[in-house]
Amino acid sequence: MGILRDHPELVLFLSLAAGYLVGKLRVGPITLGGICGTLIVSLLLGAWTKATVSDDVKTIFFALFIFSLGYMAGPQFFANLNRKSLRFFALCLIEVVCVVGIALGIAEAFDLDVGTAAGILAGAATESAVVGTATESIAKLSDLTQEQITQYQGHVATAYTVCYLFGLVTIVIYTSQIMPMLMRINLRDASRELWERMRGEGGGLESDEREALPGLVGRTFLVTHADGTGVADLERSLGGRVTVEAVKRGSKVLTPPPPGFVLTLSDLVLAVGRRANIIEAGRVIGPETPAVPGLDTPLATTQVSLTDKGVSGKSLDTLSKEHPEFSSGGVYVTDVLRNDQHLPATPETVVDRGDVLTLVGARSGLGKLASRIGATVRNDATDFIYLGLGIVCGSLLGQVVIEFGDVPLSLGTGGGCLISGLLFGWFRSRTQTFGAFPPQAASTLKDMGLAIFIACTGLVSGPQAWPLLKEYGALLPFAGIAMVLVPATISLVVGRKLLKIEKPLLIGAIAGQQCSTPAITSITQVAQSSVPMLGYTITYTLSNFLLPLTGPLLVGILGA
Repeated sequence: MGILRDHPELVLFLSLAAGYLVGKLRVGPITLGGICGTLIVSLLLGAWTKATVSDDVKTIFFALFIFSLGYMAGPQFFANLNRKSLRFFALCLIEVVCVVGIALGIAEAFDLDVGTAAGILAGAATESAVVGTATESIAKLSDLTQEQITQYQGHVATAYTVCYLFGLVTIVIYTSQIMPMLMRINLRDASRELWERMRGEGGGLESDEREALPGLVGRTFLVTHADGTGVADLERSLGGRVTVEAVKRGSKVLTPPPPGFVLTLSDLVLAVGRRANIIEAGRVIGPETPAVPGLDTPLATTQVSLTDKGVSGKSLDTLSKEHPEFSSGGVYVTDVLRNDQHLPATPETVVDRGDVLTLVGARSGLGKLASRIGATVRNDATDFIYLGLGIVCGSLLGQVVIEFGDVPLSLGTGGGCLISGLLFGWFRSRTQTFGAFPPQAASTLKDMGLAIFIACTGLVSGPQAWPLLKEYGALLPFAGIAMVLVPATISLVVGRKLLKIEKPLLIGAIAGQQCSTPAITSITQVAQSSVPMLGYTITYTLSNFLLPLTGPLLVGILGA
């Protein structure tokens, strides 16, 4: 134990390793997750070893976490600030008002200190970022001694741990199991039905299914009927829905054929397009042949960020009609990435500025189309100039203190870096030509930053955990359950009766307003569909901005 006490880096990374191992334990559909597991282990190790880690370590890694979180959510956050998303924004407001109101009510009724009340709010809302923003705000309360600040910050971590456990279990079971029963639907059937309406062509796939007949195909034909026809004329006769990618004449392969090229008898042609159009092409060109060595041209893939504000709110079907290059170039959308969530690439899927489309098709068509709808995503290396400047701006913003009567309110480093991340992420999404922060790098910094911050908090808070549990043991589980059920139930009623949100989307949106990744994971497993994710992404983005700000708000009110 002496080694651990003298070398805090050992106990810190031991907390991470053991915590994430504990977080993998599964009870039915419930797993604690790495962050909660890390906090439990670090609390135990902190109480046992009395090891301490510098507060500067916590501050630095929390800044990395919260900036990365804002950066990833920024494009979609600002895209959702429109009239269409107003009904989903109402759900997030219900969440914020309810959790803050309940936390204040419990604090008043049971005479809780500011740390315990903030921990209840963070845990019951299952929003780990509130731990950081609240802890930082407590340190700035001028009427507290250093000993009280340390004690109350420890109470934040302990109350968070207990309430998080009960809040997590409640939101997962309530959204994935109970809500479908309350709305009298089979979530799997309802999601499939909604997906079929969105697709406009039926046949929604299960999570483990793949299309037996993919829509985009390439075929080789022997020229018989098209003898003497120019390639450009052939493509025009097929309505621009098929492209000739290569022609083999004797031993010579032309990829692509030059302008004005005229087909002759016995040429071999590689055509690419939708299946129905390729079948039509066979009737015009000649009989289909087996694969020809040397004639096969692989389809290219590229990711394009939608930077033109004119595309926001349009469906993929509308986008393809406005840009004939989709059909004439043999280019198709196979995936829509919004933040770190993959949406079904159906004709009815509505895209927003900042979404990343995966385009697959003939290489000749990709280059023409990419520049017309956005910018090719280049995320091969992190732009540390942009990253560092963003965190500096966020830290400076967090130092600003505004007085509301006797209540001093400050965003702190956490709130400042969150807003800075949102702005820097949104600004980057407009062109995608500078400020690169690859999604995997951003996700790694976000996860590691939060995990190390939580581990540091748990190590410091360990000695204060047991006295708090003895004093408020029964209250914490009750608060964790109540602060999930109340806003979720109100949102369920308002979402159906007033906002008229489709049932699968509403269930996903309620999981998103709680920022609960385990909940949406369980929901999509039950639904065997990604359709509920369409509602989840909107509220998740908005709540990721609003909920962390409730920490300084609650601390400011109670501290005054």
